[in-house]
This record gives sequence, C-alpha cells and structure tokens, in this order.
Amino acid sequence: MQDVTFTCMGCEMRLIADGVGDAGLRGARELLDAIDARLSRFRPDSELSRLNADPRTTVPASPLLRAAVGAALWAAERTRGLVDPTLLGDLERHGYAASLAAGPRPALADAVAAAPARAPARPRPGAPWRAVAIDNAAGTITRPPGLRLDTGGTTKGLAADAVAQLLAGARRLVVDCGGDLRVLVAPGAAPFDVAVEHPLSGERAAMLRVARGGVATSGLGRRLWRDAAGRPAHHLLDPSTGAPAWSGLVAATAVGSTTLEAEALAKAALLRGPLAARRVLGRRGGVLVGDDGSVELVGRAAAGRPSHVVKPAPAGQRAVAS
Repeated sequence: MQDVTFTCMGCEMRLIADGVGDAGLRGARELLDAIDARLSRFRPDSELSRLNADPRTTVPASPLLRAAVGAALWAAERTRGLVDPTLLGDLERHGYAASLAAGPRPALADAVAAAPARAPARPRPGAPWRAVAIDNAAGTITRPPGLRLDTGGTTKGLAADAVAQLLAGARRLVVDCGGDLRVLVAPGAAPFDVAVEHPLSGERAAMLRVARGGVATSGLGRRLWRDAAGRPAHHLLDPSTGAPAWSGLVAATAVGSTTLEAEALAKAALLRGPLAARRVLGRRGGVLVGDDGSVELVGRAAAGRPSHVVKPAPAGQRAVAS
C-alpha cells in the first residue's frame, strides 16, 4: 500500500493506493498540478483567468477547461442553481480575491456567534450560468462578455474523479483532494473507513464505510475571514444575495456516485439549511453539523457503523479515509 501526501490547489492532498506503481503515482501528481495551473483563478496566466479576461463572446478552450466549466454547469443544474459558478465578483467583493490558504482566520465559533439571522440560500434570479454554452466540436466556450466564471466549487471533485480514472486498475484506492474523496475498492477487498471531523470541537463527528464512490465535505471553517467592516465572511455564498450564507449549518458531508456529485450535494445541503438538507443528501446520505454543534447522520450513513478505525481525522474540517 502506497500512501503519499503533498500540497496542490492550496490544500493538502493524499493518495492511498494498493496495486499502483511509482509511475502511476507520478502521473496522478502531474495531472493534479496541471489542473491547478490551468484552472486556478488565483493565477493570472491560467486558462480560466484568460477566459475571464477575454472580451470575446466565444473563446477557444482546451478539453480540460471545457470539462471544468461543464462540471460547474452540471453542478448548477443538479442543485437547481445553488452551486453557481458565476459568483466570482461577489466573492471578491466580500474579500476573497486572493488565496486564503496561508492566512489567519477567525475561530468558527466566534464567527457563528457574530453571524446574522439564519436563512436558507436561494438561486440567483435569472440564472446567469444558463447563458454559458460549451461547444466540444468547435472547441469553444460562449458566454456574455464580462460574465466571469469560478470553477473552484467543483474543480477538486473533478480532479479526484480524473485521478481515480487514471488509476482505475488499483485494488484499493483513495484520492483525497483537500478532504473531497474518491474511493475505489476491487471486489473482495476491504472498504475504507472515512472519518468526518466536527468543525467546532475537532473531535470525530461520524464514521462512514465506503467501498466505491465519492465523499465530500462543505463547511464554513476552512475558508473563513473578516470582511472590510470586520464582519465574519466565508466562501459559500447565497446566490440570491451574493453574500455569505448563514443557513444554520456549519458543515455538510455528502456521499455520491462520484466526488463531483458528492461535492455538489454537500454544498447544496449546507446552503439549503437543516430543514431541507436531508432531502438534498437523499438515500446515499451523509452527515450534517448544525451551528449549535448538533450532529445528524442521514440516510445510509445512519444505518451502519464501522467496526474499527485505522486513523482518525486530523485537525481541520474534512473527511479522511484510512
């Protein structure tokens, strides 16, 4: 079993693989580095940044950029507009114009205490993301001039799924992109235990046993800052207002057939708030953490419990497989 940890996309990544050689792991890391270099909105020379700066309505785009924008549009459709890739201007306006990976952040409990009244997020009227079109035959992306895109909400899921496809011959595999996981286990091999950490206490909130599919956590604690007025802010925006969403949940972990799906469901569940989040997670289920510290296991996550834990989740709001 190979187990390597490294930094990419501004976060810690981990590959756990049985039946994958050194060449396969190198290929996986090269793929992740390429995705980061070409899709980061924090790099002015990335292809995504060049797309956003291009004054033309229709712009030539590589297969990778088309796939990334396509994934973002799929997530918007899947969540009825809650995961919206057209909120880049609002993110910047609230103080998220540069990477926050190395910067200080306020305590989540303090931010929750100072947050405004709780309300479920809603889609943006007019759904501007519907004006984006991908033409794979022509190799182009079309959108209204000035409409900038942020694929950050789905890039880690897309990346995890792409690496899993690259290493599909593994007997047991976890691709961990900053806590968003893709798991593959061959028939007869042992599944993985996935520890979900409580974002307020740092203790283990739940354990999930996963043999195949994606697991993703969306939460407020990992990208938290204070805006120019000193108010707590985070990166999960209510599309209808363009402001940080305070829905009554501080974290949601979802299970999906792919990491991309799990990522979209986790974000939508957190944005919808406690009452609607159960429906969002559906039968596959997941874990919900309220801003009062309460933990709820939903769907299949509540049905079975693992018999052992190899390694608990480290500090930081995320899900980690062992």
